[in-house]
Amino acid sequence: MIADLGNEKRALRAELRQRRRTRTTTERDADASALTATLQRFAEERQVRSIALYLSAPDEPNVRPFLNWAYDNGLRVLLPVTREDGLLDWAVGDGSSETEGLFGMPEVVGEVLSPLAINDVDAILAPAAAVGHDGVRMGWGRGYYDKTLGSMANRPPVYAVIFDAEYLDEVPREAHDEPVDGIITPSRIITFRS
Repeated sequence: MIADLGNEKRALRAELRQRRRTRTTTERDADASALTATLQRFAEERQVRSIALYLSAPDEPNVRPFLNWAYDNGLRVLLPVTREDGLLDWAVGDGSSETEGLFGMPEVVGEVLSPLAINDVDAILAPAAAVGHDGVRMGWGRGYYDKTLGSMANRPPVYAVIFDAEYLDEVPREAHDEPVDGIITPSRIITFRS
């Protein structure tokens, strides 16, 4: 049963990864522009002053224009720094300095804060491979966000940032998979729970 779930997740991740890789430059640019506007609306409507975000990799929904907007508008932005133990530290970036972290993902260069640093943000925006209509988030299989979110007693609202086509009827769920409070896509914001 558990092996079947693992295989199902691996197959779905491979399909989603392939879909992301075959997107055209025109599609990427249009989605980046639309996603930036949706993220700005999210921040403005909720009066967000501090946010946990991430540096998007080339195939991910491009949050970097929003990140620049956040810096320009005085939002405090915490960005994840992966650790060997599977947890995330957080750092405040300057908007331009980054390095390659574990697993080749882009990471911020800046003063590293503890995993507890995100307890006080107004919202957490997390990467995801897909999210089901029930709010179950499927990540890319490393478990960093599940461990981080699962360890928080009073966590801020968590929204997964995905492409519109990655909002699925359902995704495979294992016991450690942490649900999210909503999703943000280039075209919409959906809140599952408040």
